[in-house]
Amino acid sequence: MLSPIELDRQYNPRTSVPDHPAFFARWRADSARAREAMSADVDIAYGDTRDEKLDFFRATGAGAPLLIFIHGGYWRSLDKGDFSFLAPAFVARNVNLALVNYGLTPANSMEEIVRQLLRAVSWLYKNALAMNFDPRRIVIAGHSAGAHLAAMMAAADWPAWDQALPANVVQGIVCISGLYDLEPLAQAPFLKDDIRLDGVGAHKLSPLSYRPRLAVPMVTAVGGDESAEFQRQNALIRSAWPHCFRENVPLPGRNHFSAVDALSDSEHLLFHATLDLLCGSQTKRF
Repeated sequence: MLSPIELDRQYNPRTSVPDHPAFFARWRADSARAREAMSADVDIAYGDTRDEKLDFFRATGAGAPLLIFIHGGYWRSLDKGDFSFLAPAFVARNVNLALVNYGLTPANSMEEIVRQLLRAVSWLYKNALAMNFDPRRIVIAGHSAGAHLAAMMAAADWPAWDQALPANVVQGIVCISGLYDLEPLAQAPFLKDDIRLDGVGAHKLSPLSYRPRLAVPMVTAVGGDESAEFQRQNALIRSAWPHCFRENVPLPGRNHFSAVDALSDSEHLLFHATLDLLCGSQTKRF
């Protein structure tokens, strides 16, 4: 068991990347430019609360696939609008992009955040015709806490959530610098008062506690400069879900924040691994 000091050192990237505010500023500036240059439907309600909104960037062709992106921020910060910079590269390759917001902790429980994402994904699936995308090609990508939520969506029993949904709503996931075992985070001093998880809650909300019924193709990635615990978490999900694991994309020289930048780079292997899921993946029963 890691000490409280070591838990903070391993899991709080804002301390290990002193210039992290520069990443946030650049993401917001690049995202503002993307929204100015592109047509987007913003703040579409997928649920009843003020937080349950999404932004939708439309592909040029009818029936194109959909990439859903879930932002990180340890379930307590950041916003979908900070990640509009992902849109230009994917829309240029005829991929629709949905950026999803969710209620943040501590005002919202972790369990409620997962329910909100279930509502977002099911809303998008049911509105595929109106949004003009192919519901058979939905891939979810997430960074950090967003990767945790993407993995929870892969593990979801969709017909149990909504009898109108098929089992294979999600056709692939891309998990960047993700968190799949929440028990260490429940003890981390910098975070525990916000996420408020005891041992039972941490187990229930950890993707490692589940095994997807379908072999949902999964791409993983973690920055080469990230901590040993982030490296361990990345390896854990691959070992726990071997029937889903497709590829681990190396990100040498990247930290926790620059890792997600690779997804916006149309020349990067991570972008192309994501594009492969969108354009060719089909889930199978295992």
